[in-house]
Amino acid sequence: MITESSQAASAAGVQTGALVAKLWNYCNVLRDNGLSTIEYVEQLSYLLFLKMADELTSDPFALESSDPIVPAGLDWKSLSSKRGEELEAHYRKILAELGKNPGTTLGTVFAKAQNRITEPALLERLVVELIGKTDWVLEGTDLKGDAYEGLLAKGAEDTKTGAGQYFTPRPLIDAMVQVMQPGPEDTITDPACGTAGFLIAAHSYIREHHLKGLARERRLALGQGSIWGNELVPGTARLAAMNMLLHGIGEADGESLIATGDALADSPTRRASLVLANPPFGKKSAITVVGTDGKTDREDISYDRSDFRATTTNKQLNFLQHIMSLLEMGGRAAVVLPDNVLFEGGAGEKIRRRLLQEFNLHTILRLPTGIFYAGGVKANVLFFDKKPPRADDVPNTSEVWVYDFRTGMHFTLKQRPLRPADLADFIEAYKADDRSARKETEDGRFRRFTYEDLTARDKVNLDITWLKDPALDDASSLLPPEVIAQEIVEDLQGALAEFEAIAEALGGEIKPDVVAEEVIAEA
Repeated sequence: MITESSQAASAAGVQTGALVAKLWNYCNVLRDNGLSTIEYVEQLSYLLFLKMADELTSDPFALESSDPIVPAGLDWKSLSSKRGEELEAHYRKILAELGKNPGTTLGTVFAKAQNRITEPALLERLVVELIGKTDWVLEGTDLKGDAYEGLLAKGAEDTKTGAGQYFTPRPLIDAMVQVMQPGPEDTITDPACGTAGFLIAAHSYIREHHLKGLARERRLALGQGSIWGNELVPGTARLAAMNMLLHGIGEADGESLIATGDALADSPTRRASLVLANPPFGKKSAITVVGTDGKTDREDISYDRSDFRATTTNKQLNFLQHIMSLLEMGGRAAVVLPDNVLFEGGAGEKIRRRLLQEFNLHTILRLPTGIFYAGGVKANVLFFDKKPPRADDVPNTSEVWVYDFRTGMHFTLKQRPLRPADLADFIEAYKADDRSARKETEDGRFRRFTYEDLTARDKVNLDITWLKDPALDDASSLLPPEVIAQEIVEDLQGALAEFEAIAEALGGEIKPDVVAEEVIAEA
């Protein structure tokens, strides 16, 4: 029997598919004109914002204020009424003017905006046929948001632009959000939000599980400031702001929910009850300095933060310290961090001891390689809660449960991508509703380690392995050649990162390009 709800879902699916196909059709046309996928999405963001602002301004029930979101003469009507070269010239003027609104959603979307569509005829088709013929606000957010996020995901595959470094696999995001169970009373942030995947997933979870019966004030708060993020790169912050708007988070004429800048530069002025993050990969925080002689040099950044207990140029260790400060008392965090955070000595050991002492580090999820666009990444998700100090200096961490989702797990971005079902066993073992009910699993992947176990390890090394890959002993389980080749590349890149860490500790430096040449020569 076909119900009305199933018919509606089917119709929505057809509508979504049609819009995605339409978006990709235009993307392919513009790629032939020299635009990357991310550049296309960026241009789409400008035009979508103008069209959505026009729809909201035209709807007497949509805005409390009668003031237009975009000034007259720079709005959608002024743009869509023009054609050809006049249209392109006016578009350039709009982009130049609207970026002069720092601190607002308008300013974030249009910061340093430039027109990349050099053919006026293509711009006209985009304005008139694609954006202009669709109602982007009045028909709801899910369809448009899903289509836009799909474009961002495809853009992450464009390795030449490096866009993938801002993208976390959606199945991993959803699994992290599912076990953290965000609620309507939470204040939620991501200090390195990329295109805002974690923030949108948290918002979606709250809508799905808590929207019914929620007071109007709390519903409004979900989209007006209780969820916010920070992004270093203005172009990525633009995509994040637009992504959130299309998913019903934030206001086109309101304060920007995405701050742009270096999150590590200053102590947080606002704290959150939930932090979800995947800080950017890369060993050091550094800036490029151009000397008076025209030569360039790299200088390490060390942050003058009184709330940081350890001084280091390791970017991930600094993000971990920043997230410790970001959490309010009783707050909780789920953070993707590379292996070096678990084993590095010096500042790393000091930070891990503090994490075990002052926080409850209750879970570590060891991630497989092949799921991130950044090559050679061996990463983990650390789950921890911020707790008040206990009497007699008793540590807040009594035990850490480690789930090994790496050993014997083989993924690639194309042939064998990570899927939601792959993380189902972890979600079940996590026992989000009652962590005291946890048990070690029959397959041996989930194990409990006491505080004493961990502090007895050299330098409090949390990079713990105990399983053996069955493929090493069973010839019948050999992987396809392309997967084996990819894993060899991943292992070499990961080893190189570890050699760099060792060299730095000894006061030296390893140049990746030199090492790569030597490895190839030896091979």
